[in-house]
Amino acid sequence: MSTVLHTYSYKGRDGAGKLVKGEVDASSESSVAARLKTMGISPLAIAPSGKGTGLNRELTLDMFEKGVGLKDLAVMSRQMATMISSGLSLLRALTVLADQTQNKKLAKTLDEVRREVESGASLSDAMGEHELVFPPLMVNLVRAGETGGFLEGALESVASNYEKEVKLRGTIKSALTYPVVVLVMAILAVVGMLIFIVPVFQKMFDGLGGTLPAPTQFLVVLSSVMWWLAPLLAVAGIAFGVWFRKNRNTEKVRSVFEPALLKLPVFGQLFRKIAIARFTRNFSTMLKSGVPILKSLSIVGETSGNWVIENALKKVSESVRQGKSVSGPLADEPVFPSMVTQMIAVGEDSGSMEQMLSKISDFYEDEVQSTTEQLTALIEPLMIAFIGVVIGSMIVALYMPVFTIFDQIK
Repeated sequence: MSTVLHTYSYKGRDGAGKLVKGEVDASSESSVAARLKTMGISPLAIAPSGKGTGLNRELTLDMFEKGVGLKDLAVMSRQMATMISSGLSLLRALTVLADQTQNKKLAKTLDEVRREVESGASLSDAMGEHELVFPPLMVNLVRAGETGGFLEGALESVASNYEKEVKLRGTIKSALTYPVVVLVMAILAVVGMLIFIVPVFQKMFDGLGGTLPAPTQFLVVLSSVMWWLAPLLAVAGIAFGVWFRKNRNTEKVRSVFEPALLKLPVFGQLFRKIAIARFTRNFSTMLKSGVPILKSLSIVGETSGNWVIENALKKVSESVRQGKSVSGPLADEPVFPSMVTQMIAVGEDSGSMEQMLSKISDFYEDEVQSTTEQLTALIEPLMIAFIGVVIGSMIVALYMPVFTIFDQIK
């Protein structure tokens, strides 16, 4: 006969005398008291929880719930490593983190992880049950730390890795924000002129008679269709955005979209450097933590963020499975510069591949930062010139009939 579990609220004091409170699922109050003692908590009050029943049921809207970002995971990993190295038990550390974290979804997940660990599961297995919150990279690093007896070191590696990833994503945003904002403003300005300004000139032109110049006639025709074309384009853009977000990670879309990113005239080299920096940093972190190389290759391929590199690493994995080198197949892939493959080859020969990978990632992260600064300085005048040319051309086209009338008067 299965045991019925109920949710109980508790208050107690930990080993340092600090008041703590929370909730646990158990069959009775005595079971709660016994469980709290194993967690190093002296219970002060235990009572059935009213949450989830009747008018006390908590209303949650999952679609509006904040997700768990890499920054949240980095902070959590750093705090957990500190607590474990200070001598706190894993269950106590998970309890404190679940109570203190500001992210509600992460707090709820950590509480579920604590219950699973309390039931006998390992930390990595418990995290693996929540793959939408804890990425495979983190789960496997934690598993390696548990196996090798250096869990706090593995958590420190997770924190350092995700802190660098957050910094890298911030660099990408800074490079893309300005041109995107300026482009959107230019489109809105053009649409606004076509809808509100061109019709005013058109009425004036109709009263003057004569044949309009070709550029002006083009603007008039475009203005006449913009009333229905603009809403249609807006709806199509939203529909495409929803479809792309839903299918972004499918093989069919990735095989077309991500290789095209690397071929962009201005940003292609930046995206390439970002993907290489991410791949080498993750690969180095996993090798340092003792994750087997074949497992590492499959994970870093998925986390590289680019279909081209992921497929290249599949070839590398097959090569390693056959007893061959890592650098050989990489040298045949155009996406990897010769400097990268040569340094990896040196690392293989000298037995220090993780150090070489770390140096490559540091180099390319610096390159991404430098490239971003250069692009920002270059794009700003180009975008201003672009807006000036577009708006200026429209103004000239609108005034061309006026100039024609003046010529006829003369």
